[in-house]
Amino acid sequence: MSTKNIKLPPLLIEFGKIFTAAGYKTYLVGGAVRDMFMKVPAHDWDVATNATPQDVIKLFKFVVPTGIEHGTVTVHFKGTEIEVTTFRTEAGYSDGRHPDSINYAATIEEDLARRDFTMNAIAASLEDGAVVDPYGGQEDIKNRLIRTVGVAHERFMEDGLRPVRALRFASKLNFSIENNTYSEIFKKEIQEKAASISIERFRDEFEKIMASPKPSVGLKLLEETGLMSIFLPEFMVCRGCVQSDYRAFHKFDVMDHLYYACDGAPAAKLNVRLAALFHDIGKPAAKKLVKETVLDGDKNDGSTKEIETITFYNHESYSEKITKQVMTRLKFSNEMINNVCHLVKEHMFHYETNWSEAAVRRFIIRAKPECMEDLYDLRMADMYGMYNEPVDIRYSASIQLLLELKERVHSELEKKTTLSLKSLAVNGRDLMAAGIPAGKELGRILNELLECVIEDPEMNDKARLLEVAKRLSN
Repeated sequence: MSTKNIKLPPLLIEFGKIFTAAGYKTYLVGGAVRDMFMKVPAHDWDVATNATPQDVIKLFKFVVPTGIEHGTVTVHFKGTEIEVTTFRTEAGYSDGRHPDSINYAATIEEDLARRDFTMNAIAASLEDGAVVDPYGGQEDIKNRLIRTVGVAHERFMEDGLRPVRALRFASKLNFSIENNTYSEIFKKEIQEKAASISIERFRDEFEKIMASPKPSVGLKLLEETGLMSIFLPEFMVCRGCVQSDYRAFHKFDVMDHLYYACDGAPAAKLNVRLAALFHDIGKPAAKKLVKETVLDGDKNDGSTKEIETITFYNHESYSEKITKQVMTRLKFSNEMINNVCHLVKEHMFHYETNWSEAAVRRFIIRAKPECMEDLYDLRMADMYGMYNEPVDIRYSASIQLLLELKERVHSELEKKTTLSLKSLAVNGRDLMAAGIPAGKELGRILNELLECVIEDPEMNDKARLLEVAKRLSN
């Protein structure tokens, strides 16, 4: 049975009263209404009204014309941003993104008719909380179902992003996509329309898939529908790339391993989730089969047998290169690209208990102190992705080693030991004052001095380093 009224926050009721006093109608619409029916906290407030943008500007002191050409302004009301859009209808989407024409509508029902999915086509009056649900959105939310408003083919042909949004909502909300809606995504003309959207629009939806509780859900849907081949074709060679040999290190092929590694990475860290998705993408290019002759353990007569092992030597370098290509094409920020590429490059670190303190310090320098926690998270995600389940800390030698490494790294960072040229007790000017000429030789000597200090932190004394520098320059 559908709900006829919902309880609105006092702030929105107060906001609505200003419109009502001026003779206008207002409704809460979009994701906030959906979230209320799902009993999860709503954060973004979108309001639809029969007031024009110019009318709204007259009603409030602080209004930003964020999308006034589409009838949208953002009102700053008591410390909260509320996006207000005039009731509208849309016609024609020749570019697969923007409507060719926008006309103001008279009713909320006309406005809801232009929306993508039934769960997003519910409104609640700010006057009394009365619910307007012409397409059965409440029932679809109850059944955890994603269904287009009206004919799926028409909705998807209007905006090529909508098929991707359907997959994103399925991943974020753990909903199923209604059969007819889902089958439309596979059609050639829908795929072509999706391919026409800007890469930035896809990237924004892709980021939201990566931030969902289980990114593997959305990633598998991208692959199954063919949208991954359009937007992330580099991943397709990972499907069917077997990793497991007689050593049974991996349960899944590369593709599923990457999906599940994403699930094992912290949801709040987009960079780590991206690194988890990309960290082994270079394995198909690096894969080699190696035949070895070993003693036959089933026999006690010293006879041998030939076995075949799988190697992915230097796959992290291949992965780093592909990661940069894909993320650059998706127009991620340079900062995000560099961070993710660094994590991918360094994810194969192999710690052993017999590492010296100097070895730990060299690892910190190579992996970067500011990236250590992310690198630990990536290693945990990698282990999760091997079997699609958390690793039991009590029985995992790999995790015990990781915990030991974390403790040793923490200890070194606490000591504030010298890890860069900036922290040396001498600099280039000191060396030149001591008679060492500027140039490549001076740079080489500074690096040699840093190596000395990494090996023995007590060497970081100006007099002692200058003495070493003089010997190195002779």
